[in-house]
Amino acid sequence: MNAIVVQYMNKKKENQDHFDVMREIQKQPQTSQRDLAEQLGFSLGKLNYCLKALQQKGLIKIKNFEKNPNKLNYIYVLTPKGIAEKTRLTINFMKRKMEEYDELKKELEK
Repeated sequence: MNAIVVQYMNKKKENQDHFDVMREIQKQPQTSQRDLAEQLGFSLGKLNYCLKALQQKGLIKIKNFEKNPNKLNYIYVLTPKGIAEKTRLTINFMKRKMEEYDELKKELEK
C-alpha cells in the first residue's frame, strides 16, 4: 500500500477508536479507566492515549472527584464540541454502512 492509503486507514481507525471511547463515556461517565479499557478491548496505554487526544481536541473534560480521598477516580464528560463530533462520526459511520449495504445488494443482484 502506498503511504497515502496507509495514512487514510490509520486516521479512519483512530476516528473509530475515538468514537467508541466517546460513546462509552456518554453511557458511563464515572467508569474507571481500567473498566473503560476492558469494555473497549483496549490496553490501558491505548485508552490513555485516546483520552489525552480527545481532551486536547476539546472533545472531553476529565475531572477528578474533588472530595474523594482516592484521587484516581475521575469523571469523563463530553463537551458540546465532543457531542457534535460524536454526532458527525455517527453520521459518517451510518453513511459508510449504507454504501456497503448498497454495494453488497448490487453484487447479490448480479
